Amino acid sequence: MDGAFDPNADRKAWLSVLARADSAMVQALWDGTGLAPTHDILRAPEIGAVMVRGRAGAVGAPFNLGEMTFTRASVRLESGLVGHGFVQGRCKDHARIAALVDALMQTDQAAQIEAAVIAHLRKAATARAGARAARAAATKVDFFTVARGED
Repeated sequence: MDGAFDPNADRKAWLSVLARADSAMVQALWDGTGLAPTHDILRAPEIGAVMVRGRAGAVGAPFNLGEMTFTRASVRLESGLVGHGFVQGRCKDHARIAALVDALMQTDQAAQIEAAVIAHLRKAATARAGARAARAAATKVDFFTVARGED
């Protein structure tokens, strides 16, 4: 999008955080909320695969890199709001919880869920990215040219 307003930007952001989060951490944070919303399962958690595409140097023509396992689920709250969960890996509970969090983030409980779950997952993601950058920086080699003196 070329600067256009995206009404779903916030939802995309929290779904992205949920999708990449550690399953055990998602489960622990969810359990910590003490919430057990009444809901219907629209799509029971199911495991599948998606094709991951890449670009050489982030600029070339896209190519198929390989497949990645993912799990998806969908729920409907009593209020009728629908939540979807798409997560990396094969954890059905993670997908179900992600769907519940997505649905609840569309309600008046959004601030509570943001503080109890999403904010912690964002912080963990930032820490992982920092650790990965530090590992990469440790392998950096600085090349320089030494001027050779002519006698």
